[in-house]
Amino acid sequence: MSAPTLEVRPRLAPFVAEATFVGRSLRHTLRNGEALLMAVLLPTMLMLVFTFVFGGALDSTGGYVDYVVPGIILTCAGFGASYTAVAVNSDMTSGIIDRFRTMPLRGASVLVGHVVASVLRNLLATGIVIGVAVAIGFRPSATPLEWLAALGIVTAWILAITAVFASVGLAASSPDAASGYGFVLLFLPYLSSAFVPVGTMPVWLQGVAEHQPVTPIIDTIRGLLLGSDFGQDWIWALLWCAGLIVVAFAWGSWLYRRKAGRR
Repeated sequence: MSAPTLEVRPRLAPFVAEATFVGRSLRHTLRNGEALLMAVLLPTMLMLVFTFVFGGALDSTGGYVDYVVPGIILTCAGFGASYTAVAVNSDMTSGIIDRFRTMPLRGASVLVGHVVASVLRNLLATGIVIGVAVAIGFRPSATPLEWLAALGIVTAWILAITAVFASVGLAASSPDAASGYGFVLLFLPYLSSAFVPVGTMPVWLQGVAEHQPVTPIIDTIRGLLLGSDFGQDWIWALLWCAGLIVVAFAWGSWLYRRKAGRR
């Protein structure tokens, strides 16, 4: 009598699983509309507060809205991406990853779905924030090509910060911890040129503001949209984004193999 043979189930075709999990994450967004709403409302409220409450003191000419909008765009991206940390951790701690591991799926498909869905959500939120900014007086002078370049920089940053938040979600022990750890990253725009020029900060703080990823990214976006000089900031912006993506991917892959392997 011959020994029974084990049936090996073939893996899904390339990108089918990833597309499925992107759709899953987007459906979760629609069911949890509060997260998307807050990702849009909080940056918009910040923009209104800084423009109408502090703007007169910071720029008496009334042009502060043009200065602050690029920083608000990145702040919006941070709020939107922070939801990814909670969503990834919920998948890891709820036991659903165990079920996925019994299916013919690539291990990274779940994470890719969360990251891509977050990028799409954030681009939608960014468009809404820019629309509100235009309504209250934001007047960019960018050409269509400069708009595309600015959108490319924004997308690269959203991808980078989302990948970092996904790794934070893997590293945290609970959804609450993931939310708390990720909250630290949301302070980066406040320690940059987002709301005030770096030169107005104390000398010891200028070094922090100049050597973190948000400042060159904001200065590049501001230069593209408003025509100000941004020199080589675009190079540093792309290097920061690429570096964060690589580090987050390596860290997240190691964490996923380590944690999923224990189950």
